[in-house]
Amino acid sequence: MTTITHGRAALSPRTRLPKKQPRPQGSGRVSTYLRETPKKSICTLGRSAQLTTDVIRYALLGVVKLRLPAYEIADQMWSLLKVTTLPALLMAVPIGAEVSVQVGGLMNQVGANSLAGAASGLGVVGQGAPMAAGLLMSGAAASAIASDLGARAIREEIDAMRVMGVDPVERLVMPRFIAMIAIAPMLCIVIIAAGVAAGLVISARVNDVVPGSFWQSFGAFATPTDLAFSVLKSLLFAGIVVLIASLRGLEAKGGPKGVANAVNASVVLSVFCIFLTNLLVSQLQMMFFPARLA
Repeated sequence: MTTITHGRAALSPRTRLPKKQPRPQGSGRVSTYLRETPKKSICTLGRSAQLTTDVIRYALLGVVKLRLPAYEIADQMWSLLKVTTLPALLMAVPIGAEVSVQVGGLMNQVGANSLAGAASGLGVVGQGAPMAAGLLMSGAAASAIASDLGARAIREEIDAMRVMGVDPVERLVMPRFIAMIAIAPMLCIVIIAAGVAAGLVISARVNDVVPGSFWQSFGAFATPTDLAFSVLKSLLFAGIVVLIASLRGLEAKGGPKGVANAVNASVVLSVFCIFLTNLLVSQLQMMFFPARLA
């Protein structure tokens, strides 16, 4: 029941709305953040582990039962290659050239031009190629996956698939995971080939290094173990990128802004995890396979 007072309706005591609780400010907001953030981080790690388990399980079951979606995997491979191959070449040439220029100037001063190939072997094969492949996948491929799955999530296609009894992890995430794992070694090899070729051209044309000497020192320092660890790093980076981008895309909410936030988070987290994984794998390589002349 309302009463009219000076042209405005006044609510009776029984119908008055409750007052809003004040938002925590200052130290209260900081304490709330410190209390809630670890819980959310642990929950995110748990969901990531569950997603990883589901993807690997579906992939193994598909291989055993010969029920892999070959057409979907091929389509995803082509889509990912289109957005990563050309940038891979464009990144590989400056990496190889920069290593040759920086190291070549120092080697000219000490009279060790014959070791120019060793710099390309250790720099491009050991660290440059897998890191470039990982950053490409985290920048181009992760944004494509997160935006695609995020758009499906805000259009409620993911919920509709669950209602119909279709697991979106098996239908959407698993083909992208296999496709990324398949193209990761290709990107790594392409970057190694282009980077070493650029280093050879710079060494021969600028630093007056004999090509035979370049290849001799390259083969002496770059071993098959380095190539194997480089490909292994690219495979680990590919799996990390797909899982992070898929999790963020599937959990996107809030319209187009939510999709943009999912893409941003997937790229940032992928880059951070790639650098951390590269450090760990490099340390393991140095522990069990120390550098030595081939």
